[in-house]
Amino acid sequence: MLAFLAGAALWIGSRAPSSAAVNPLADATPAALFAATFKGPEGQDQAIGQFQGKILVVNFWATWCAPCKEEMPGFVRLQARWKDKGVQFLGIANDDPAKVRRFGTDLAINYPLWTGGAEVSELSKRLGNRVGVLPHTVILDGQGRVLESRIGIYSEPAMEERLFAATKTAG
Repeated sequence: MLAFLAGAALWIGSRAPSSAAVNPLADATPAALFAATFKGPEGQDQAIGQFQGKILVVNFWATWCAPCKEEMPGFVRLQARWKDKGVQFLGIANDDPAKVRRFGTDLAINYPLWTGGAEVSELSKRLGNRVGVLPHTVILDGQGRVLESRIGIYSEPAMEERLFAATKTAG
């Protein structure tokens, strides 16, 4: 009986997943990252790939997250200072799209705020947020490689220092 159970476990564990179970975000390649899509403010599909070639700061956040709200004004200022230097900020939330639109308007966010469902959390985890807490910020180079993954508030001075280093390396 034990041999049967061991054999069954080995057979189940060695089977390839069905195509329905394949998660495109589970692929850790930059190509999969750039192919990932979320919803823009009016519900239109937006691909991360449109920012390929830029230093991309991806901030995973939520409208209910107090630390997220605390760090975002600094990101707004940094986006204004760095947009002409090949840097793009992007906020992605697993949140109600109407709340996200209102939040972005109320706080005068000057970078895209996108929404999605479970794929938001999946991407955040794939990019280093194993525990799934917010905020989570990832800095990617122009080829989609992770330069840094940070959980918690990312201060404006620390981010500015990191952007100097990233653009110096990229240039």
